[in-house]
Amino acid sequence: MQKQMRKQILGLVILGASGITQAQFQVNPQMGLTYQHLTPTDKGVTYRAGMGWQLGTDLRFGDRLFFQPGVYLGRNVTAVQTTGSDNLTVEDDLIRTSLSLRALAGYRLVDSYQFDLRFFAGPSYDVLLSVDNKDDKITWNEGDFNKGSFNVVAGLGFDMGHFTLAPTATFGLSRVFTDAGQLSDISSRYLTYGLTIGVNFGDDD
Repeated sequence: MQKQMRKQILGLVILGASGITQAQFQVNPQMGLTYQHLTPTDKGVTYRAGMGWQLGTDLRFGDRLFFQPGVYLGRNVTAVQTTGSDNLTVEDDLIRTSLSLRALAGYRLVDSYQFDLRFFAGPSYDVLLSVDNKDDKITWNEGDFNKGSFNVVAGLGFDMGHFTLAPTATFGLSRVFTDAGQLSDISSRYLTYGLTIGVNFGDDD
């Protein structure tokens, strides 16, 4: 099913790009911060969001209505606290590296010579590249996590000349953990807030 969804997202990217090749085109390299949380669970595990980073590029096709595919590399941190049957509490930072493939669409709410305000939303698919435990206190490893995660991304874009600023929120649709063993009952999803700053190259008349 995940392979089928990946093909559908890739098809949307190709279809949208080919259908608006005559429209305005921009390239927007960006970098910024992430703040990733996992939704609560009742299995003696609590999460606390930590600060991470992201680096990537958006392509923007269109004028008032636009299509915005993008690729981002991110390093996300979540503090995890587990309590065992003997009431022993262990805390460690889980650090995950992932590649996010996005197929977003949006609309310019304000379109002026000096300032643009954009709203955008759409699906993304995050490919998990690695999982690290900062202090090796938590027994979870990369094999305990699903290799991919489907998400919905929404955000605002503020364009000022050649510079752009974009706060985003990403809501996970897929389970964080695999269905194996004791993790099968933990239905946590990713919830990620991001903020990027970047530059605009291309036609924006």
